[in-house]
Amino acid sequence: MRLVSLAPSATATLAATGAADELVGATHHCGLDGVEVDPKRVGGWLNTDFDAVAALDPDLVLTSDPLQRETRDALRDRGLAVYHAEPGTLDDAVDGFAELGQAVDHADAGERLAADARERLRAVREAVADESRPTVYCEEWADPPMAAGNWVPEAVDAAGGRYPFVDPGERSGEVSREEVGAADPDYVILHPCGKGDRADPSAFRERGWAPDAAVHVVDDSLLNQPSPRLIDGIERLAGILHGVGADAT
Repeated sequence: MRLVSLAPSATATLAATGAADELVGATHHCGLDGVEVDPKRVGGWLNTDFDAVAALDPDLVLTSDPLQRETRDALRDRGLAVYHAEPGTLDDAVDGFAELGQAVDHADAGERLAADARERLRAVREAVADESRPTVYCEEWADPPMAAGNWVPEAVDAAGGRYPFVDPGERSGEVSREEVGAADPDYVILHPCGKGDRADPSAFRERGWAPDAAVHVVDDSLLNQPSPRLIDGIERLAGILHGVGADAT
């Protein structure tokens, strides 16, 4: 198939299923580290060049998240086939590995990827089952400060923490100093969207919101992306919170 991915999560999932070599187009935000493929870049996640996408004559375009609904609709109006996903929970994200694999004719690889993710999650939960559960604040954006939602509450739970800021499946939301202070987090995880691992812990500490918390920076793709990178992120959290696994720090 000739595939164009406009979502970093879809790109990462394709790479994990072994289908990255079918990518003829991707956004500037789509990382392909370790994969020997060089798709044409067709703009950004929310400012895609639709003419460039159409010129690639794709069999299928991949989009994700409610923020890309207008992109999906605009491409379909041009007569292009679009596979659109909107996972909201951890189960949605993992099930999406198999669903995307089926959509791009790599159903077996997608099923294996989902099964592997479930096994890794089971192993993490088992490793932290008897540990105390520290309170964790995950910040997806700094201005204004936003507590991470969607699958992040479940990611924290799976890694052995408590997350009293957003319910599973809810969108990320603005949070106040009073809310964070009342929760008294033991750990603060900074993963600002689109910033990779370039957050500044000192800037957070200077707010005085959680003076006793240990502040860690995690690459945003490990928590913000509903791809196999999310499982890596949960293992990373378990390492931070409980010192378990290869990602213990």
